[in-house]
Parts: sequence; structure tokens; C-alpha cells
Amino acid sequence: MAQIELIMPKMGESVAEATIIKWLKNEGDTIEQEESVLEIATDKVDSEIPAPDAGILIKKLYNEGDVVKVGQAIAIIGSEGTTPSVKSTPIAEITPTNDKTADTEKSKPLTESGHKSITASSATGRFYSPLVRSIAAKEGIDTAELDTIDGSGKEGRVTKQDLLAYLPNRGTNTIKINPTQIQEQTVKPTTSASAQQVKDFSIKKPDITINPGDEIIEMDRMRKLIAEHMVMSKHVSPHVTSFIEVDVTNMVMWRENVKNAFQKRENEKITFTPLFIEAIVKAIKDLPLINISVDGDKIIKRKRINIGMATALPSGNLIVPVVKDADQKNLIGLTKAVNDLSTRARNNKLQPDEIQGGTFTLTNVGTFGNVMGTPIINQPQVAIMATGAIRKKPAVIETPFGDTIGIRHMMFLSMSYDHRVVDGSLGGSFIKKVADYMEAFDINRDF
Repeated sequence: MAQIELIMPKMGESVAEATIIKWLKNEGDTIEQEESVLEIATDKVDSEIPAPDAGILIKKLYNEGDVVKVGQAIAIIGSEGTTPSVKSTPIAEITPTNDKTADTEKSKPLTESGHKSITASSATGRFYSPLVRSIAAKEGIDTAELDTIDGSGKEGRVTKQDLLAYLPNRGTNTIKINPTQIQEQTVKPTTSASAQQVKDFSIKKPDITINPGDEIIEMDRMRKLIAEHMVMSKHVSPHVTSFIEVDVTNMVMWRENVKNAFQKRENEKITFTPLFIEAIVKAIKDLPLINISVDGDKIIKRKRINIGMATALPSGNLIVPVVKDADQKNLIGLTKAVNDLSTRARNNKLQPDEIQGGTFTLTNVGTFGNVMGTPIINQPQVAIMATGAIRKKPAVIETPFGDTIGIRHMMFLSMSYDHRVVDGSLGGSFIKKVADYMEAFDINRDF
């Protein structure tokens, strides 16, 4: 067979590169068609790349830990006894990053018209990917300033997300504190005309004492990203949380009555999550200014309603797959989407596009027996809702013949929102609107 190139696939509209985290095959190994050859990682999702055809892994073009652009050749597959051909792929494109060609490439500065030049490898030995350098050049960030940004990537490498999180917080007279030195440097002020020039201090980490018997557990890559994202969100958005108690008796009774017939007809289990999403979507249609993002001093009003649903993984980490265009799905469609995304999330089978583009997030803290929570906003969204555990409680029931006491299924909703753009009136009205839709659930509806 002729030699073929294994190409870094496109993994989402905003994904420009991926990191090779593990080669599953060695040079000379036989590979079956569709058999996984290597594992790659974007900022949140790990994926495996399968072989497009059967053959022999002739040559690896990159090493573990290398960052490869989408569309770039990463390996050559051919028949046994063949040698790699460089005719189809220029050497400069496929040579591993530790070869001379890559060293030459690293030394070339990336420039934008009117902006500062940025080299791929700084004086400190830190490597910057083409995507990071391109963004930095457009924002007028030089190599010296890049060196001050904390990186969450492999070996402290600055990722696209690190840089995007840093940009809104570029203040004046940033003081960088570390255990060995304190230095002050002038940083370009934010571009927002309404933003005040403030001093941005990086906080010194507390000293940790290790006691006998303590166990040190290294964070995995996903946990590091989650930690960084949560800290960034609290730093960017002033959080306010509102609470409301909801009578979901009609929902509970309806689900109990139809769950067996639903599974028999649709071959799907119906949970409360699609019912909650349905109510949230209706409320967003009524109050669309909750379905927004903030860009400096501009508000981006989203046309699509894409609902993220926080999902706990067996590893203990958290991932947020997104139900795209939730407003265009009926209850059956929502149920199938929720079940499919949840299953593939727990089996690490999500595609990068499936965790991007969310405009509002739902998290179910009731799964763990919690009655309420104060969730952290999933940036760049401006609101996130938590549903608590459903519990039977005595409640006052209003009837045409007077009030009475009855046993009802009650649940708390809590919603955190970005107080820069969502005030108490909108935030409180929205969570009340969701509660109203839940309480007005038609117990006689079909599915």
C-alpha cells in the first residue's frame, strides 16, 4: 500500500491545536483500520485518533508532549518494509519539535503590523505556541509580559485560555509576588473606556506544612484546568446568588406515572434533568437578557439557547457537555440529548465541540443529597442554576375552598449571576419564572 499521513483532525470550530499525551503504538507496530494510534488532549477533552487504514506505523512525526496544529501530519502509516516519504509533507511541517528545523522555527519572531515581536521561545526557555503568540501580538503583549502569566499547560506552558483569562485583568502597576522576589512593572491599562485603572495584585500562596502520615496527591490535568477556571470566574464576575423554593409535586407524579411507558416506547430513561432544562428554556425566552455574555463594556445577546449540564465523572472531576439549540427540541429530544451526553461524558467519549458554546448552565446538586448550593458561573456565561434534592415536606396548599396542609414534593433552586450585567431584579425574576413553569407543569400532558 502507498504511504498515508495520519492527520491531526479538526476537533471543534475554536480548537486550533492539541497536545499529544500518549502514543498507543510504536514505530513498526501493525495497526488495524480504525484502531487508536495515540491520545491527544485539548483544553478539556482527551481523545484518541484512529488509523484511517490498516498498515504499519512507519514514523512518528511528533513526541509526547508536543503541541500540534489541526491539519498537520503527525505520523506516517505504510506497508511493512517501507520507509517514510517526505514528498507529500514538507520537512519543516512534520519534523518533531526537538529537531533543528523546529529550533529554527522557534527562533523566528511572530509579528503583527504595529505590534511587538514575540519569539516562540523566550529567554527563560518558555515555549509559546503559534496561537498564543498570534493573540499576544494582536493585543500588544510582548515576550516579557507573557513570561509573567501563569500557565496551566504542560510544564507551565501558557494556553489560549490562560491568555484570554489574563487579558480582561490587565491593570496598571501589577505587582507580581513570589517567595524569592517582589518586582513592580507597568502593564497596559484595559481597553474598556469605563474600566477603572486599579492595581492588580497576585496573591502569595500560603505556606503548607507537611505532617507525618500526610499523603500528597498530584492534580491531574483536568483538575488543574477546573481549578484555574473557577478562580478566573470568581475574579472576573462579582457573584450574587438568589434562592427560591419550588413545589415540583406535579413533575414528580407525572414522571412516576410515565417513566415505564416512556422507556418502553422511546428506549430511554426519563430523568428530571430534561424537565428542568425545558423550564429554563421557557424562562430564557421570556427573559432573554439572561442569555448573554460580556465582552469588555459590550453585552453580547445570544441568539441560540445552548444549555450546559454539569456532569460528575468517575474520576471526581466535572465536565459540562452542552445541549445545543435546546429551544428547538421537544421533551423526547431533550431526554435523548441529555442521556447521550451524560453517558459519553462518563466514558470520556465527548468531542471538543460538545463542551463548547454553552449560554446557560444547569447543575444538579441534589444528586449528592444537597438541598441547595451557590454554584460558580461557567465563563463566559453570566448565570448558572443549581437544583437541589427533592424532598417531601408539609406545605400550605391554596384551594378555592381555603388553605389546607398537605405533603408536597419540594425543591430549592439557587442561581448565581454576574452582577456586572444582571441585577437583582432580572436575576430574581428569572429564577421565579423558572419556578413558575415547574409548578405549572401539566400532570396530564403526553410525552
